[in-house]
Amino acid sequence: MYQLLDGLRVIEGSAFVAAPSGGMTLAQLGAEVIRFDAIGGGIDYKRWPLSGGGDSIYWASLNKAKKSIAVDMRSPEGRELLTAMITLPGPEGGIFLSNFPARGWMSYDALREARDDLIMVNLTGNADGSTALDYTVNCAVGYPDATGPVGSDEPINHVLPAWDLLAGQQAALGVLAAERHRTRTGQGQLVSLSLADIALMAVSNLGHVAEAQINNDERPRYGNDLYGAYGHDFATNDGRRVMVAGITSRQWSSLLEATGTEEAVAALATRGSFDFAIEGDRFAARDELTEIFAPWFSGRSLSSVAQELDDKGVCWGPYQSFSQLVAEDHRCSTQNPMFETVDHPQLGPFLMNGTALNFSELERLPVGRAPVLGEHTDEILSTVLGLGDGEIARLHDAGVVAGPDSGS
Repeated sequence: MYQLLDGLRVIEGSAFVAAPSGGMTLAQLGAEVIRFDAIGGGIDYKRWPLSGGGDSIYWASLNKAKKSIAVDMRSPEGRELLTAMITLPGPEGGIFLSNFPARGWMSYDALREARDDLIMVNLTGNADGSTALDYTVNCAVGYPDATGPVGSDEPINHVLPAWDLLAGQQAALGVLAAERHRTRTGQGQLVSLSLADIALMAVSNLGHVAEAQINNDERPRYGNDLYGAYGHDFATNDGRRVMVAGITSRQWSSLLEATGTEEAVAALATRGSFDFAIEGDRFAARDELTEIFAPWFSGRSLSSVAQELDDKGVCWGPYQSFSQLVAEDHRCSTQNPMFETVDHPQLGPFLMNGTALNFSELERLPVGRAPVLGEHTDEILSTVLGLGDGEIARLHDAGVVAGPDSGS
């Protein structure tokens, strides 16, 4: 964590991946991010994976460094509390990040009545406000049809919620851009973005839209080959697999040197009239090149492959399961300053990450764990809304709010 955004308060009403990851990004840069949930937790509070005790590892991983307040969001008094929290006067507040439907009391117009310079960043599924998830967006943007083994006809979904994660980063960027605009002009605004538009933006930025229009052709499946250059996976003699890539000229020459295949590759170039200084020729000859490289990998163990490829500066990586990643990869350990082992009150100690950003002039602060649901209810009511002990007690007794020991 860093304190770059110290003094910035963001109220978050969210579920699942995109909006929570956006709030967490801001929190890990020092913003005070207050997440509100229904008493007992929202629709993502018990989302898999769960611990043996039934607590969501997913929820604890996506809400690091935030504060939590549990409120009866159906009650008029609970909604009044949340409205007051979202629209609290002062330069540090008046920022609302949400992927809840922006209607009723949670609409921009309704909230803006209490604070004219409100900044609200609202994430929807589709741009027209209709529902969509990463999985229903991804199927429509072409990647499942371009993913999988050569000759396969079935679409293949990946398990990474890429559009959710990109949307979270765009939402955080939207908060900061709108806050800078308000600081300069005094003007708030509604910032809207959709999961579908995030995916379409990425597909267009990577040239897929233009490729379909200009070449009037569908990109076929290439399995594990790297499109447009050379990259492939190889098996080692101890049952592991690695991925190698030769995109730049240096990466390509390092791969040839490490595998001792310079002469064989040169002969292939002569025989097939290829110029392997050109990425496209490496791609065109990918099957023949893979046949040349494969025996070198299959004759060595993973540790031997790793040593020899590293010695020559080859661009490569091992295939690893999540368990192997945690057990074997120093990048996913406390050797990496991004990670710390932190004790969570429900889940116990586990490896937690801070931000991936490194700032040369700032000290990296300890990783902030995710809260327990309602952990900061009383603190927020007191320090943010300025309520006294008697009023806070009354709200608890009336079931309008809850702390960490009730209803979760």
